Amino acid sequence: MTHHTHTTGQLTLADNRVTLRGPADLADALPYLLGFHPDDSIVLLGLHGPRGRLGGRIRTGIPSRPDTWPEAAEQLAACLAEGDGARGGKPDGAVLYLCQDPVGGISARAVMERLRPLAQRLRTACGARDVPVLEALYVAGRRFWSYCCPGGTCCGEEGTALPRAGTSPMAAAAAYAGIRVHGSLRDMERRLAPLGGPVATRQECALDQTAALLLPRMLGSPADAAAVRQETSRLLGRTLRRFRLAPDPKRPGEVERDARDDCLLTSQTAAQLILGLQDRTTRDRAAEWMEGADAHPALRLWRALARRCVGAYQGYAAAPLTLAGWVSWSTGDETSARVALGRALETDQEYVFAQLLYQALNDGLSPEPLRRCMRQERAARGLQKPSGGAL
Repeated sequence: MTHHTHTTGQLTLADNRVTLRGPADLADALPYLLGFHPDDSIVLLGLHGPRGRLGGRIRTGIPSRPDTWPEAAEQLAACLAEGDGARGGKPDGAVLYLCQDPVGGISARAVMERLRPLAQRLRTACGARDVPVLEALYVAGRRFWSYCCPGGTCCGEEGTALPRAGTSPMAAAAAYAGIRVHGSLRDMERRLAPLGGPVATRQECALDQTAALLLPRMLGSPADAAAVRQETSRLLGRTLRRFRLAPDPKRPGEVERDARDDCLLTSQTAAQLILGLQDRTTRDRAAEWMEGADAHPALRLWRALARRCVGAYQGYAAAPLTLAGWVSWSTGDETSARVALGRALETDQEYVFAQLLYQALNDGLSPEPLRRCMRQERAARGLQKPSGGAL
């Protein structure tokens, strides 16, 4: 399709360099660049230098109201132009993706056309900041359309098919580099979302009862607050051991694993831990389960506790979500870390620990300095490496 505006980018994967040529390569590469399939998303990629080296990436949800698109476009363009300093300064160009699957019998072509004004707003806003959008794509399933087609007709009614999954140069390079592509963003967020049904009803009742007993002590005398910390510490240690020793389900998919983990928590235990983790000292010590044999069970526990933050207590999820994001980042899963920290900030945009971790992650910093600090804090308390015991 030589009549497209062609964009060439280079992405370094381990010791290999992948060249992306044209819209088909760019559309196919998107899940590998983000680590998941972005549904209902605006994605902007910064390009640097004459060969289009890929730099910063911005992803956000597509605003449901068209009257908010102009403001969203201005904010995203400003973020791309001004916030890419850690990756080589202001980008020389950009690639835009709009990803939204059709629902309710509407065709993908119709969704693409509905989003065309948003694409144009974004192209104009980026261009006004001297960051030209060299390619703008709408992606749905395994097909794509280009908003840069001359006359808007070259992709046809059905769009253009992507290469068969796993057969592209990008897929081969990602497999060689050990890069994992998670499922859809919606699936990843679902693992952190509040439970529903009778479990949620029982959990909210337990949270009400526990809050009436625990919060006055947490907010009372220093001795009472210290006693609650100690009780929470012991309960966390016992619960983590339970998670570490639990057998895998017979069909070990993510849904089955999460269901298994949900069954490991009683409503009362979950309520005590959720409320206890609202204390900053307790939360910071819980963050020390960040590496080694306890990291994965801790991650499962934090996700399970986030799912138990139901009803009026959904705001309490910022603590377990931030801990889940921290453990994910500490163990090298930056994609899951961004999703968890993003949800923590959606829950409480002023949650400082989540803000700091999210900024450090997006700036490309290493988690090791923070890990080292936590090890030193643990050593200063005279503790060995945690292994499912008290904090």
